[in-house]
Amino acid sequence: MPGPQAAGSAAPVEVRRYGAAAPGAPKVLFLHGLAGNDTMWQQAADVLGRDQEVWLGQLPWRGKGLADWGHEPDLGSWVEQALLAVPGRPDVVVAHSMTSNVLLELLDRTSRAGVDPFARFGIRALVLVAPFYRARPDAFDWATISYYLNDFHLILREGIHAQSRGRISAETEIAMAERVREWIGPAGWVRFFDLYLRTPDLQTARITTPCLVLGGEADIAAPPDNATALAGALPDARLRILTGSGHFPMVDEPQLFGAELRTFFDSVLVPREALSTGPRPAGSLSTET
Repeated sequence: MPGPQAAGSAAPVEVRRYGAAAPGAPKVLFLHGLAGNDTMWQQAADVLGRDQEVWLGQLPWRGKGLADWGHEPDLGSWVEQALLAVPGRPDVVVAHSMTSNVLLELLDRTSRAGVDPFARFGIRALVLVAPFYRARPDAFDWATISYYLNDFHLILREGIHAQSRGRISAETEIAMAERVREWIGPAGWVRFFDLYLRTPDLQTARITTPCLVLGGEADIAAPPDNATALAGALPDARLRILTGSGHFPMVDEPQLFGAELRTFFDSVLVPREALSTGPRPAGSLSTET
């Protein structure tokens, strides 16, 4: 989904606080997917009220982000920067699409190195939205490659359509999607698909923190069977497939998406009774380094 880069900033990673939160509220970091941006989360974040301290991340593969991000072989280092940039570390990370895969690889790699990733990053729970996952190498065939290569612009178009809510023509959506595809380039596409190809190698048993896996029933990018398979491979995961959503449930159904987050947070974080409630003021974003 294309979106604006923060004015006057070319930093590869940015972390911004959104709205107000009750004192001591758990910190939630939202991370967008390929060609996404931080504004896609705001409607869903408003549903949380003041019960969570919301942080929004911008990564190099954001819309109008770094042009050469796809030439960097280790995307996990940028997600690590975002995690460490949240003051006091995030209690929960909500990651969308390709970034879900980058996050899982980072946690897996940290664990393989003999370091507890959840202690290092302070993470108490994960929300993985529209993740790409296949459990077996033989689940990838030439038809899969052809679909994700030749129809890649159609997948990008879904994000444009979700954000515009039908306000622009189909022809314009296609033209915009093709421009986004050109910005991502072959190197960026290879990074995306290589992450997908490596999902059978993930040692999911190491991801022991509570997880919520959210998929969209109409998702043409990461079909809901991907979310189902990933939830089944994680030791402590809950699965929710939203029937009215595609690849961007936080935009398609922000109220329902936010409600699912609230329910999950209630079960894994501090009781809501310990925090004051109320709607989140729709304030401006403040940048933290």
